Amino acid sequence: MASSRRRHATPGRIGRVGRQAVPRPRVIMALLLLLGLVCMLLLDGYLRAEVGDDQRVRTGASADSVPDDVLEGGPILSFPGGTARTQSVPDKTIVLTFDDGPDPEWSGKVMDILDEHDVPGTFFLVGSMVSRYPDVVRRMVDEGNEVGVHTFTHVDLSYQSEARVKREIAQTQLALAGAAGITTTLFRAPYSSKTDAIDDYSWPVYERLGAMGYTSVFIDTDSEDWQQPGVSKIIKWATPEDGEGASVLFHDAGGDRSETLAALPKYIKKMKAKGYTFTTVSGAQQQDAAAASKNGASEDEAAVDGAVPPGPAQAGGTGSNPAQAAHRTADTASLWEGRALLAAVRVAEWTVPGLATMLGVVGVAVLGRFGLMLVLARRHHRQRNRRRFTWGPEVTGPVSVIVPAYNEKECIAATLNSLAASTHPLEIVVVDDGSTDGTAEIAESLGLPNVRVIRQENAGKPAALNNGVRQARHDIVVMMDGDTVFEPDAVHQLVQPFADPGIGAVAGNAKVGNRSTMIGAWQHIEYVMG
Repeated sequence: MASSRRRHATPGRIGRVGRQAVPRPRVIMALLLLLGLVCMLLLDGYLRAEVGDDQRVRTGASADSVPDDVLEGGPILSFPGGTARTQSVPDKTIVLTFDDGPDPEWSGKVMDILDEHDVPGTFFLVGSMVSRYPDVVRRMVDEGNEVGVHTFTHVDLSYQSEARVKREIAQTQLALAGAAGITTTLFRAPYSSKTDAIDDYSWPVYERLGAMGYTSVFIDTDSEDWQQPGVSKIIKWATPEDGEGASVLFHDAGGDRSETLAALPKYIKKMKAKGYTFTTVSGAQQQDAAAASKNGASEDEAAVDGAVPPGPAQAGGTGSNPAQAAHRTADTASLWEGRALLAAVRVAEWTVPGLATMLGVVGVAVLGRFGLMLVLARRHHRQRNRRRFTWGPEVTGPVSVIVPAYNEKECIAATLNSLAASTHPLEIVVVDDGSTDGTAEIAESLGLPNVRVIRQENAGKPAALNNGVRQARHDIVVMMDGDTVFEPDAVHQLVQPFADPGIGAVAGNAKVGNRSTMIGAWQHIEYVMG
């Protein structure tokens, strides 16, 4: 019984397999560049609500699970000790709140008005806008205004999973940390209004956020400035009744805010004339706690009523400004993560317009090239179809045909047989680029005249072509793929332009011999255009 023999891999074979298995550095760099570009595009789409956008807004849901004292309570909702507690804005006090910013055009003008009239504001900020306009946020904090979270992408959280809710909050806090070095305990849900609008779907969201240390802020009066109803109506709708305190809603972003800018100074003057003072949400909480203490509440009760929970920042308040008691100094990790986020956003903001510009330039160039091809093709057609057109004396000298081949065992025989039947004298140089399927052996076994097979380690088609050119014996070189059947006169037709003494090189195409089918026709167009 003959013993079985196993074929062992030679060092050369092992080296070829290793080189083929490990991507080349330029491939890795190209893949990393592509990955980075995709990430930039996704980040830009996320910031502009083009990726992951959810425009659903819940209406008409019941509120059976919401406590009555919350539905009927004040606009400031917190959960000290795990128990829901609402606070009201003290009488003759206004908390000006602004949603949907920061905006590079409108927020600064709103702050100019607040500064001119020496009143603070509380701005509920969208995280994606914070990451795009951090300088505006920095100015808000520096000028003594208070800021709160308004989610990262302005979605209705009652539709979102618990993980999405946490992500919306955390991403906004990172943006705030990167922009102004702070985080905040204040939160306002998009599309929220008064506490009596809390329903069974949004209530669990507020409970979870309360357990995380957030104070949810609602409104007493709504200016509805987003409708642009006119300055007089904005002022009327924002004014509380009978000297009551109010958390008032305006907007500093989300559209044309020119009516808001016109109404705001008039509203401030009107309310001051009525004896009102202005404060932030934290200021209203402290005033409410002080009032509770004066009305005979115990020190413990007053502390609970007026407390600002430690919240997600874990680092203590800013301390220097009671009107910013909800602010927390960002810890080192959050600070650097936030800065990294802002840096990535800046890159994305630069990359996407740059790509759009490049695509525009490429598009114009492609259209220009296409138009030029139409003009030149028409000229070429007229020239070539004139009677007695000729490139010059017929080229009949032998040429060298270079055929690079890598694992072409299914096609190489047909390719070489078609070339051997050429009407033009030629030599055929087959450069086997490290094939592992016996391509070289098949080419040699055909026994065709004027066919030489050159073997090389796998190095790619350009290296194979260069090697073949170095081995060519004739002045004119034609390069052919190893997987195509050629017409007998293909080589002869390709070399005829060399009869023109003004032509030093020719780019030809002989890949598609059958253009009568739809696929063949389109492939012909692809190759010719390429």
